[in-house]
Amino acid sequence: MFKIMKCGRFCKITLRVFVLVVIATAVFTSLVKTVQNWDDDPDRGAVVLNESVFGDHFDKIYPGITKDDNDKEVPWQGWKPDDSMWYYTTTQGSDLLPYDFFMVLEQKESKELFRSDKNMDFYRYIPLKPTFSNPDGLALGFVKDVYQGKEYVGLTCAACHTAQINHKGVAMRIDGGPAMADMQNFVTALSDAMQATIDDEEKAKRFINAVIDRNGVVRMVSGGRDYSSEKDVKEDMAKFASRLKDYITMNHSNLDYGYARLDAFGRIYNRTLQHVLNKKHLEAALLSVLDKDTQADKIKQIKAVLKTIPKGVLKGNDFDHVIGSIKEIFSERKMVELKNELFNKPNAPVSYPFLWDIAQHDYVQWNGIAANAGLGPIGRNTGEVIGVFGMLDWHEQEGFSLSALIGGEFPFGTHVKYESSVNVNNLERIENHLRDLISPQWPEDILGKLDRDKINYGQVIYEQRCVSCHAVIDRDDPERKVIANFTSVKKAGTDPKMAVNALTYTGRSGIVQDQYLNVGLGNLYMEEQMPVAALLTIATTNVVATPDPDKWWIRRGADWAYTLVSSLLDNPVKASLKRGDYEPDTTVNPFASLMAYKARPLNGIWATAPYLHNGSVPSLYELLLPKKKKGDADGEYRPDVFYTGSREFDPVNVGLKSQGYNGSRYLTNLEGNSNAGHNYSDGMTRDERLYLLEYLKSL
Repeated sequence: MFKIMKCGRFCKITLRVFVLVVIATAVFTSLVKTVQNWDDDPDRGAVVLNESVFGDHFDKIYPGITKDDNDKEVPWQGWKPDDSMWYYTTTQGSDLLPYDFFMVLEQKESKELFRSDKNMDFYRYIPLKPTFSNPDGLALGFVKDVYQGKEYVGLTCAACHTAQINHKGVAMRIDGGPAMADMQNFVTALSDAMQATIDDEEKAKRFINAVIDRNGVVRMVSGGRDYSSEKDVKEDMAKFASRLKDYITMNHSNLDYGYARLDAFGRIYNRTLQHVLNKKHLEAALLSVLDKDTQADKIKQIKAVLKTIPKGVLKGNDFDHVIGSIKEIFSERKMVELKNELFNKPNAPVSYPFLWDIAQHDYVQWNGIAANAGLGPIGRNTGEVIGVFGMLDWHEQEGFSLSALIGGEFPFGTHVKYESSVNVNNLERIENHLRDLISPQWPEDILGKLDRDKINYGQVIYEQRCVSCHAVIDRDDPERKVIANFTSVKKAGTDPKMAVNALTYTGRSGIVQDQYLNVGLGNLYMEEQMPVAALLTIATTNVVATPDPDKWWIRRGADWAYTLVSSLLDNPVKASLKRGDYEPDTTVNPFASLMAYKARPLNGIWATAPYLHNGSVPSLYELLLPKKKKGDADGEYRPDVFYTGSREFDPVNVGLKSQGYNGSRYLTNLEGNSNAGHNYSDGMTRDERLYLLEYLKSL
């Protein structure tokens, strides 16, 4: 009896402390929201470059302020400058490289810093000047993240979802717009720069001295140092150079994405497969690629390497160690075979989706792979952080775990603890922030006056041909809901590669084998080989269910509870069936509906070139043209070859400059690059196309 009373009292005290911490967390969150208004640079950190990579020069910054009917100034997209700056500089837990490394790293073949404005502009990341929230002047979408006491540079949502378009010397920032970035070649160049620093004695010396000097001076105030000796720096140089190389090898694709595109899901899938991999499944993969005549000798070496891993789960350093050791055993050809055994080719690049109205959507992504109800937005964004170098320290742990129960594991005994750098709290705040973002309206003072008569004619055509899929919404309505309309890939006729990969890619289930995943139709049992869509879902669920390892244990639990509860209560989107003409999910094929593409409202569509999900059409006018087929007579057709990379806007055709410069060459005859489909303007005259185009400008 005494023990029960004592336990009850202890539980009450613990509960009271927990409630107080939850309240303190809510207050702290409010204070943080106040601080986020402090960086109100009117130019949103913009830097005017004297020389731009493709000559798209600008010397003026569009202020992003318009006037309403009462001549009152209002933010162009609903965000004031401080809202934009917070979005650009809020970490989500991406850890690409040690921060001090990135700050002093030189380019491969010169002493110029890799992070220089000119170099970042070459990969079409937007240079920014130093401001309150970005004191080091990192390019837009790059930010400092702190994980386990160490500083890293990582990417924010804004890196892929912020656009800039230029016209007649004026630069217009499009918050939430599709980035022009070439992340594929950026990461390759970063890897090359790291390796060149290791290989070149003089570069290495400059780099090591700069890291130690910077670490000693810059971090003097905050205390603690990531690097205090040459040995420390060299160890991390080797580790992160190897990780970058392995990432590039894992995500090798024969298709060059070029500017404005990324196979984000392919890369998220592969990082998920890398980290759900366990010792048992890695061994099976290694043995499966051996030649029979060499098998006996190699098996012994492989087993010796695997013995160095004490448990079944592969932590990040374990994977680095094993792959590094296997490289000494396997030939280059065998390493390629191993990569193909473990991973899938990310060969379906798509345009970066634009984000206005995303918080109001029922389903998101080009094929609606992510439901937006409940905790869906946090799960979706967690997957995104996994794809952009979130640090994943998943490991085995004994004892009871509420997180394991929520994530689908048995809560007692041995389970996997999904600790990571993913900042779930910030992901929830970012999603809330996006609710206030609205689409940009055509700036007539810069791009020219719209013709009201043509708009009226175009509206009639839109209602006849477009509105059944692309609904018209009130962009200013805070209660708006966006119900996407799905069309099967076969009917739409657009390039199927992205949808096919999402449906058919599979991988080894590793640490989630024998668990169950609820897919709406029922529970899906996780066998050894499973669709990666299922593995990603169960992995992100577990990461979201795991409290932040960087916080004190009481605050960790309080933040975790506050974030999950507020996400569920604040999300206005409820679970619903997909709308449209598509093949529905069944118990036989629970992911069948992924073979469809989503149509959404077209407000702000003028600022989102290039078009179609894979960026295969450079302008809106050309999207209204048919694709030329063999035997077609001369006339107007969608271009089969064009270039991407320029920010210079074409207000006549409504797109970005696509000819006359040495950008990324887009060939529509390559797999994944087709510009066919979406033929809903067939039979229109040129005048009708121009009327419809004028209406699209006005949305």
